[in-house]
Amino acid sequence: MRIGVVGGAGKEGRGMALRWARAGHEVFIGSRDAERARASAEELSAEVGRPLQGGDNASAVSASEVVVLSVPYSAHASTLQGLKTELAGRVLIDITVPLQPPKVTSVNLPAGQSAALEAQQILGADTPVVAALHHVSAVHLRDLEHAIDCDVLACSDDKAALERALTLIRDLGVRAFDAGPLRNAIALESLTPILLHMNRSLKGRSVGIRITGA
Repeated sequence: MRIGVVGGAGKEGRGMALRWARAGHEVFIGSRDAERARASAEELSAEVGRPLQGGDNASAVSASEVVVLSVPYSAHASTLQGLKTELAGRVLIDITVPLQPPKVTSVNLPAGQSAALEAQQILGADTPVVAALHHVSAVHLRDLEHAIDCDVLACSDDKAALERALTLIRDLGVRAFDAGPLRNAIALESLTPILLHMNRSLKGRSVGIRITGA
């Protein structure tokens, strides 16, 4: 599948791009800085032994069937508004968490209640939004020798888009589960600052979640 990672030159984006490329997908890394994206693509291509592309965010979206949004919440709305035309007809996996630095260990509900709900409101019905991948450590994603010891919850109001996203997420090497309608992103996003707090209290460990009984 053709996957575009908007904000793909960052830590999380690079880790996902690397693992999806290893799984055989065509990956295009996007960034506001096209040269940075191309440099990241060249570096990851050499590491995984498969070609990745890099360029600006609009090019990454246009080249893809599924797009992953991996940007800070401060850039979330402006990025989506700038790419709304290109995103039409594509599935968007939004991994954004509305953190408010420096208080990243406290739950913050934005005006639209969640970043994913705000994304769907901005993009409209032409672009189904899936909220997912809020709780996977960038360190673990980047280390191909590391078995990622956590599960992923994903939610969306579009069943077909959700199933497509779950398939891609499993290709990262994790279990992935249907967590219901997009409104449940409020809970998923709110869990991230709790995990960040636990990382600090456990002195730097990268904690995740695990679903039992499934």
